[in-house]
Amino acid sequence: MDLVVTYDIDTSTPRGERRLARVAKVCEGYGVRVQYSVFECRLSEVEALHLGHKLEDVIDPAVDSVRFYHIPGSFEDLRTSIGKAVPHSWGQPWIT
Repeated sequence: MDLVVTYDIDTSTPRGERRLARVAKVCEGYGVRVQYSVFECRLSEVEALHLGHKLEDVIDPAVDSVRFYHIPGSFEDLRTSIGKAVPHSWGQPWIT
């Protein structure tokens, strides 16, 4: 399944800044960063559940939020972009 993961982490404290770094690191293990707090992921249902559980363990639900948008179809068919492109191929390294 294709999904978009977005997050808003309260960074008003040093602990919040550490949570932000940890959330980004978790997401980097599952998808491609397309904007600062936005990742595109192509995952199985089990992988998506693991991602959700890992993020639940990292965030502070009183001040942080994470959203998952399940995309019907594929990103290639549904994505329209304007401006700077973020090229990537699934299963290939995207940082060179």
